[in-house]
Amino acid sequence: MPHQPEPPLRTNDDERLLQELGYRQELARRMSGFSNFAISLSIICILAGGITSFHVGLCSAGGASIGLGWPLVCLFSVVVAMTMGQVASAFPTAGGLYHWASILGGRAYGWITAWFNLAGIVSALAAINAGTYDFATAAFGIAPPAESAATVKTVVVVVMTLSQGLLNHYGIHWTTRLTDLSGYLILIVASVLTLALLACTRHLEWARLWTFTNFSGLPEGAAVFPKQESWVWLFALGFLLPAYTITGFDASAHTSEETVGAAHNVPKGIIRSVWVSGLFGWVMICALLLAMPDVREGMNKAAEVVPWTMKSVLPAWLAWTLLAGIVTAQYLCGLAALTSASRMTYAFARDGGLPGSGWLRAVNPQTKSPAVAVWASAVTAALFTILVPYTTIAAVCVIFLYISYVLPVAAGFFSHGRTWTRMGPWELGRWYRPLAVVAALGCVGLIVIGMQPPNQQAMWIVGGAVALLLTVWFGLERKRFQGPPQIAKL
Repeated sequence: MPHQPEPPLRTNDDERLLQELGYRQELARRMSGFSNFAISLSIICILAGGITSFHVGLCSAGGASIGLGWPLVCLFSVVVAMTMGQVASAFPTAGGLYHWASILGGRAYGWITAWFNLAGIVSALAAINAGTYDFATAAFGIAPPAESAATVKTVVVVVMTLSQGLLNHYGIHWTTRLTDLSGYLILIVASVLTLALLACTRHLEWARLWTFTNFSGLPEGAAVFPKQESWVWLFALGFLLPAYTITGFDASAHTSEETVGAAHNVPKGIIRSVWVSGLFGWVMICALLLAMPDVREGMNKAAEVVPWTMKSVLPAWLAWTLLAGIVTAQYLCGLAALTSASRMTYAFARDGGLPGSGWLRAVNPQTKSPAVAVWASAVTAALFTILVPYTTIAAVCVIFLYISYVLPVAAGFFSHGRTWTRMGPWELGRWYRPLAVVAALGCVGLIVIGMQPPNQQAMWIVGGAVALLLTVWFGLERKRFQGPPQIAKL
């Protein structure tokens, strides 16, 4: 991978590049390279997906899905991040995937990518906040009365989402501080949790990390996966644990226009957030697996397996402290997800891609924040939690995101060296095209796995979304939507 000496990074260089891409600087460019990395690290948040979905891996092929499946998928995610990084270096705009897909594949291609990416981020925000509530109530033994449980959950999740909107409303200054804090919190809590579990476990059965056990059909009455005999397929289903966790790293791209030295720092933020999350997450979930008093008993705990393991092994004060840290990190994960969703909303509206675009693209002159896009994203995510069941949200948000990942990567493969000849300072050279093939095929594979029972409803939702988008495009948007400036002027 070729590297070039990096010149001193200046804000006016970023603004000049943005102007060449057809946009003027409207957002406040205050994010450092670390902050750009931290926002993707915060959305990936191994303390969210890695913990709340731990049972998804365990209840497929057992410990092998944790010890072997996680690093395999994370290596693939690094490949996806590297191919995205090259495109982000060439086109560092808030539109991110949508902008790349438009330039490399055309207006229709970009428009469809935009909708999948936006739907994925907003539904992910809804899933993160709903998952945070479920984890907190299970971890701290909070049980609202059965007759009002659904109402209480809805109210709490809506309040959480709106509070994240309020913090985002006041601009990238506060958001950056909190996501920086979140980055440190994730790494510290994950490290302390890992070391504490290993230190407090009397006997470490290392063979658990590579032992295949068929846990399909379990727990009885609430099976994570239907009963089946294929070890290969069960192992593949376990890929959903890292797939649910290692997503959202496109946030570094969506905050490009607020990052100093974006052409250098955005690709680094994307890639670094993936490998750091993959490494720290793997060590953490391996420690959880090794610390479980009994694997089969833990498997029967389903979604409550992590709090059960921590309370069984750790001193009470330490378990409660770490659980509080995990819940805090999950809340900040939602905060970062809303930042990413609002920037995507702003960028798409700036090109006229959304209903009410003139309103949604407005930037608060005091905070330099896309305030209207922030609240539109927050309210939409809140409505998701009210109108759509959590299991449905969780099933489709990752699929929507991976569809939006694979589209610009595939377009880049065909246009690289042909219509796409202007590269940024960070590039893979001759390795880009073969890695793009790996990234595209892997994304398709994860999409297929994500539609299997018990998430088969996702197939109908995704199919319906594709049909609706094609109908709207050919019936209306094909003549109206011009795309990013570089496409509109062609």
